[in-house]
Amino acid sequence: MGVSTSSPEKRISVVTVDFPPVNALPVRGWFDLADAVRAAGRDPGTRCVVLTAAGRGFNAGVDIKEMQREARETAGHRALVGANRGCFEAFAAVYECEVPVVAAVHGFCLGGGIGLVGNADAIVASEDATFGLPELDRGALGAATHLARLVPGHLMRALYYTARTATAAELHAHGSVWRVVAREELRDAAMELAREIAAKDGELIRLAKAALNGIDPVDVRRSYRFEQGFTFEANLSGVADRVRDTFGREATEAADAAETAAAAREVTGATGTPRRQTPAAPEEHDEPGGPGRSGQHGEQEARQ
Repeated sequence: MGVSTSSPEKRISVVTVDFPPVNALPVRGWFDLADAVRAAGRDPGTRCVVLTAAGRGFNAGVDIKEMQREARETAGHRALVGANRGCFEAFAAVYECEVPVVAAVHGFCLGGGIGLVGNADAIVASEDATFGLPELDRGALGAATHLARLVPGHLMRALYYTARTATAAELHAHGSVWRVVAREELRDAAMELAREIAAKDGELIRLAKAALNGIDPVDVRRSYRFEQGFTFEANLSGVADRVRDTFGREATEAADAAETAAAAREVTGATGTPRRQTPAAPEEHDEPGGPGRSGQHGEQEARQ
């Protein structure tokens, strides 16, 4: 359990995250991950880093239970500040790693997971992978900077406002996921890409990484830090605790009530006379975190 580094092949380092049950990382975990990625990139024998995770999903964000426990015990924000700093360091470590980072993503990739893969150089995902930011349902803001690196701007906003998720296949269609493979093939596919990268000249691949970072149109560190300021504002105003304690249920219930009322008006019409209804399309039964659901199941399970 924790963060570990291995070298299964020459020139490739694999950093693995393992925080059961859903890889919702505590404060210390984010800093450990940052240290591991930076250390792997500094190793002169490494030419590519593969970032992967054990267990049911790639990442479910921060450990909300840790923040709530600390808030109850001390009435302070130490865990919140720690989580924000830890995420900042981990995301930056992936982006600034001296060699390319390939993210191997399975299952859910939520919240902080988006910060990690959005800053990676390439993403290989399993068919069951889903990507999303449930921040508005947990009283937080952030990582839109990184989601914007995965999908077009308007889609990023819609996903952010609704807390819905996108599938690996959808991201592949947008060009942000390199390959989508069966779950059992994920590690081999990630290693295959890493192997191809690691075959390049070690000095030149480091220069290439620095050059590509230098021409990015958005300073991801500054952009994410700007977002974090609004998370602190939400906490100081009290709205974060209100939303976090209900995990967005109040907002969801209000939306459901509005939808029900709108449907009733459509049936009766303004005068109360029933209107002809066209048959509804067959309902799609999305998997948890799928494109038609709120992408938050990893965090919900972490809270239990």
